[in-house]
Amino acid sequence: MLVDKKKKILEFVRENTLFSSKEIYAGITSEIGYSTVKRILSQLISENLIIPKGKGKARKYAISPMYELVYPIDVKLYFEKEIDERIIKDSFNLSLIKDVLSKVKLFTAEELQKLTNLQKQFKTNISELSESEYTKELERLSIDLSWKSSQIEGNTYSLLETERLLKEKETAEGKAKDDAVMLLNHKEAIDFIFETRDYLTPLTISGIEDIHSLLVKDLGVDRNIRKRRVGISGTNFKPLDNEHQIKEALRDMCELVNNRDCIFEKALLALVLLSYIQAFGDGNKRTARIISNALLMANGYCPISFRTIDSVEYKKAILIFYEQNNMNAFKEIFINQFEFAVKTYF
Repeated sequence: MLVDKKKKILEFVRENTLFSSKEIYAGITSEIGYSTVKRILSQLISENLIIPKGKGKARKYAISPMYELVYPIDVKLYFEKEIDERIIKDSFNLSLIKDVLSKVKLFTAEELQKLTNLQKQFKTNISELSESEYTKELERLSIDLSWKSSQIEGNTYSLLETERLLKEKETAEGKAKDDAVMLLNHKEAIDFIFETRDYLTPLTISGIEDIHSLLVKDLGVDRNIRKRRVGISGTNFKPLDNEHQIKEALRDMCELVNNRDCIFEKALLALVLLSYIQAFGDGNKRTARIISNALLMANGYCPISFRTIDSVEYKKAILIFYEQNNMNAFKEIFINQFEFAVKTYF
């Protein structure tokens, strides 16, 4: 199959940078003909997965930054290595936002078509709902999002207990007070973005700080951009520890998101980069999930509850981005959860 041939060539180029087409052909040692190799190389260049260097017979090929961002990583195999055994990018990549992400498309044509079709289905579905029915579905999604986003952060409430808390203000017996506060804060933040859909258009640092403040209210978490070092469990990756660099990274991220035309890319970039920048002492991933949804809602797109994602798999996908700047696993989560939301709530 063509897909398998492309994968084989990509893997070879990734492991053997700056080889010519004849060297790639000789190195593959398979049934792929030389003319097919050249044709696939041209396709990979057009898809921005490899980059050519030199001309004519001197032309050689290297993996592009785009491929580094999206090539498939076996998550299970990756985490078979212990934290100190993994070879990682252990510090914040200062060139990632301005020099890499600003120049690549995050979704393949096939992925974008799937998402676009799902969005069309969402539009058709909501056109057939009455206002009260649509409000009811948003309420159901907001409860699920509040629950799952909190659960990812270690909250112990069940979905049923969350629904009782958010609808009837009834706390669950034997649960920590902060668990209830976290859930109520989520609901308040989600209701805010549903009711004020243009609040983060354009995306600004002050807008991000406002959403973060709603999410960490009464939880003993500092509300401003952090001024001290922070560590992340499960990884040797070290986030930025300079307030000025953090603010610069946030400004660059806002500019990147605001300049994108594709709404799906806006939402995915905010989701991943706010977690990566770690602008606050706590509550970064919560803020990222709510702001990603705010960007979807502001543009009339279906919001995402993340309800069916396994919390451990979510954290592993984020850790891979921290350590390798690869978002393939996280992109799969985004696509799958968007599909789930369209088919479940509306």
